Formats: sequence, C-alpha cells, structure tokens
Amino acid sequence: MTDVATFTPQRSTVPSAGKLEIIIGSAIIVTWLAMALGAQWIAPYDPNTISLMDILKGPSLAHPFGTDHLGRDVLSRVIFGARIDIWMGFIGVLAPLVIGVTIGLVSGYFGGFIDTFMMRLVDVTVAFPFFILVIAIVGVLGPGLSNYFIALALVAWVAYARLIRAEVLVLKRAEFIDAARALGYSHRAILLRHILPNSLGPIVIYAWTDAVLVILAGASLGFLGLGAQPPTAEWGVMISDGQPYVIQAWWICFFPGLAAVTLGLGLILVSDGMSRRMRIVQ
Repeated sequence: MTDVATFTPQRSTVPSAGKLEIIIGSAIIVTWLAMALGAQWIAPYDPNTISLMDILKGPSLAHPFGTDHLGRDVLSRVIFGARIDIWMGFIGVLAPLVIGVTIGLVSGYFGGFIDTFMMRLVDVTVAFPFFILVIAIVGVLGPGLSNYFIALALVAWVAYARLIRAEVLVLKRAEFIDAARALGYSHRAILLRHILPNSLGPIVIYAWTDAVLVILAGASLGFLGLGAQPPTAEWGVMISDGQPYVIQAWWICFFPGLAAVTLGLGLILVSDGMSRRMRIVQ
C-alpha cells in the first residue's frame, strides 16, 4: 500500500537566498550561548560581588565594561545576564508555541463551534495591547520570571494559533489529506503525521522573531521592576540600576543594552534568512 506521506507537498528553497544572514545570525547566537554556558569560566569576577572601592569606575583593563554603583563588574554581569535573557527567550516562546499550535490545529481542522469559540477568544485577547496585558497579569500575580512566563503563556499563544489555523484550513482540503482519509487514517494521525509537519514552516520562522520580542519584553519588565529581581544579573535590571547614573556612568546602561541589541539582531538575521530560503508550496 502506498504511504500517504508520498503525497505530502514539498518545500522549495532558493540555495543562495538568506545564506549570509543565517551564517551571521547563527554566529552571534552561538557566541552568546557559549558565553552563557561558560559564564563561570569566562567572567573575570563574580557578578554579585560588591566592592565599595570600585564604585562607578569607567572601562579599564581591570574592568573592560566598568563597574556599577555597587562596584560590581559590568562585564561579568553582562555575561551572566545572557543566561537569564536566553532562558527567557527559550521558555517564553516554547509555552505559547505549544499552546497556540495545539489550539490552532484543533480549531482549524474540526471547525464548527470549536473554531468559533477559539477565534472569539483570540479576538478578545488581541483587543488589548500585548505589553500592557502582560504587565497587568504580572502586576496581579507579582513580579518575577515565573509569573512573566505565565503571562506570556496566557497572551502570546494567539499569534501561533492564528498562523497554524490558516495553514490547516488550506492543508485539510489538499488531495493527500483526502487520500489519508480514504485509507482510514484517524484524525490524530492526519493531524500529527501529515498536517502538522507541513504547516510548521511559518511557525518556526515566526518563533525566531518572537524570541526577540520576548527577550526585549522581559528586559523591559526587569527595567520596570516586574521581571527578574535584584541582585540577579539580567540586562533589563542592569539598565534600570544604571538609569540614575546614566550621565556620569553611561557604561552601566550601555553595555547590557548593547548585549540585548546584538542578541536580538542575531535572532532576526536567522529569521530573515530562513524566511528568504524557505518558500512553502501551497
């Protein structure tokens, strides 16, 4: 018996399109990952060690990124902060992705009341500004990264649900899905073996871009005192700590801000490169 998978539409790629963006973006991301994983060996100082003799010292050989208002080494805190921000980007995308993909698959495939209810729930969620809604949820639950992840899971899934639903609405009418039904495949098998693998392209590309928004939103909450809490070395918290000294000690805000921008740039480059290389055959 011929496997229905042979009817699966193929993806075409443009060999040279986006290659440079992917290489540069990947290099940036791998560099930050290496620093995050090896922070205890790479960082020259303990990120939370206070030195009253080194308060607000500018960049030097001893402290390449200077020190903050408590004499802590900014370079060490930036390196350790990569752990928190990369972790925020991964967890903050994973939970909404799983929830959104599940809801979008079921909603788009079965339609009817389920689809109507889920899409009305999506409409209610997107009626509020994303960041304001996240701040409101974290404000109710209390500051901290765990509550930030909960807020993202409750809010950010809608984009993934919309994307996957749009793909499912097209794919469920395809000939290879009709063939799967004729061969007696269950709804579960059709969804997981045939529809899901062929609808993940836009989701994966969007997830890379969404990781940038999640990291920046987490840093913003840290700046507002609702995300990671001091003395945690997190880029948003570091920028918040340096705000009162931005004129006399610009380096406290500048280097963690630069770190967030470079990591975001790497993610965006990979996303852009992937979107240029991958063309979905509808």
